[in-house]
Amino acid sequence: MNIELSIIIPVYNEPDIINETISHLNGLSFSRKPEIIIVDGHSSQNTLQVVKGRHVKKIPSAKGRGIQMNTGAKAASGNIFLFLHADTYLDENAPEAIIKILQDKNTVAGAFDLAIRSPKAIFRLTEKYVYIRSRLTHIPYGDQGIFIKREFFEMLGGYPDMPLMEDVELMRRVKKAGGKIAIIDTKISTSPRRWEKEGFAFCTLRNLTLISLYLLGVPAEKLYKYYP
Repeated sequence: MNIELSIIIPVYNEPDIINETISHLNGLSFSRKPEIIIVDGHSSQNTLQVVKGRHVKKIPSAKGRGIQMNTGAKAASGNIFLFLHADTYLDENAPEAIIKILQDKNTVAGAFDLAIRSPKAIFRLTEKYVYIRSRLTHIPYGDQGIFIKREFFEMLGGYPDMPLMEDVELMRRVKKAGGKIAIIDTKISTSPRRWEKEGFAFCTLRNLTLISLYLLGVPAEKLYKYYP
């Protein structure tokens, strides 16, 4: 049976949460069951060791989110790739929304609106900012769940070999190649753990500074040391 959607999840030291994410994905309704691929960049493969589910592909990899996602793509069977963070959940309607939007031959990639799983009002500002930014630039970030047609992904050579900003650079290359990027109104929800650990103001300001510097031409290799 042809698998239409491959969900690729790069992980690094995520044994505590990965099975919750897999369980969430398995609980969604799909017209065709997707394959789930976990790509572990940790030297001990400690996340793969705890993964449950005999239908989940478990792939060891060198460290690096771009490297891991490319490794997962090479092992994938689907003609649509969805790259998902380990702490991110899809909406019930997300799978069918992806397939429907990519029926447009000009649309080759896309992502979702972002929701943060916290009742704190400050996160609603972040969600609104992401909503506006995505529609102005049509360059979504990785935490929005980037999806892309396999043939276009392979034509671009996959994710660039970069320690940071690989998601932004891939979307920029999609646009330069003439591909249309869709932002779906359906929301994808992510954990607030990074903001809560580092502090909302610090984390937000740091991220905005790094992306601004990158877009101004500062190499990702120089910015990487400021992003843990």
